Amino acid sequence: MSLPIGPTVGLLADNLRFRGSVLPIPPVAATRWAHGLGLPHGGETVLYTGSMYQLVPYIASMGRFQERLAGSRLARYAGLGRAANRVVSVSSLIARPGAGGGAAYDRNLRNIARLLGLAGLRPGYLYGEELYSGALVHDLGVDGVFAAHARRVHDLFVRRGVRRVITVDPHTTYMLAVVYPRLVSGYDLRVESYLEVLAQAGLEPRRRLTEEVALHDSCLYARSLGLTGEPRRLLGRAGLTVREPEFAGRFTWCCGGPIEALYPKKALEGARTRVDQLRRAAARVVTMCPICLVNLRRAAPDDLAVTDISDYLAEAYAEKTCATEACTREDNAGEEQHDG
Repeated sequence: MSLPIGPTVGLLADNLRFRGSVLPIPPVAATRWAHGLGLPHGGETVLYTGSMYQLVPYIASMGRFQERLAGSRLARYAGLGRAANRVVSVSSLIARPGAGGGAAYDRNLRNIARLLGLAGLRPGYLYGEELYSGALVHDLGVDGVFAAHARRVHDLFVRRGVRRVITVDPHTTYMLAVVYPRLVSGYDLRVESYLEVLAQAGLEPRRRLTEEVALHDSCLYARSLGLTGEPRRLLGRAGLTVREPEFAGRFTWCCGGPIEALYPKKALEGARTRVDQLRRAAARVVTMCPICLVNLRRAAPDDLAVTDISDYLAEAYAEKTCATEACTREDNAGEEQHDG
């Protein structure tokens, strides 16, 4: 039995409408990454995570639940689950990552904040006030709910005097740079990916890395935002040899992530196809999107390391905190524990 699409989309839209995110994250889990960094609360320039990295363990947990539900007779009662979720957060019980499931993604965000500091920036952060961008609900076509949420996010920026937003992932960047201006009256925020900021800063590496890596372009960065040269320049300056897989740059192949919420098995098939393309280019893969990261890791064999670009950049440009190969081993071990 397949999982009903309507109740699934409805549950995510209801969460965004009533709880501010497609999957509610405890405030401590959403802001834990910033502890000890001393980031100011707000300001004209803010680092905006949109909770994308923090959401990944919850999305992955939800996907596994959906796979189990789709194979059972309980799937026919999905509509009741959505109705109950409007009253009490059923999704919080369903999408619960295991202990330590978000540690790797916290590290990615800390990497980004430290790298921006090396570039001479000390952006603020909205901490518990920060809202999810609404990207998944936009992708699922729930336009009314998304438009209202976009205005809510913009109103928050206006109240806090934010003029410049530095984003950490392609989905959030695309929402704020391209989609929000079409929907929100008076929208005049300056939106930049942290990769653009770092590439423009001309940072010099503190150590040179010598690995060969296959770079997986994000669909949104490459096709919609034209952001392809910046990650290659940053990795090349760090000493890495970038090997281009089949389908790269504007012609990149999808990781399978956009359909994971509705068709987790099809998403995995797409990820396996992309993994095969990447491993023919190099034994190490670099991603620049948390959704790509988790989907490709799920499909990758043990001998293929899949690492977020922030880990490589932090190792080359910032104080060394974790060698990328060791980071990847720890991350994969954590995800295996989480999968169980």
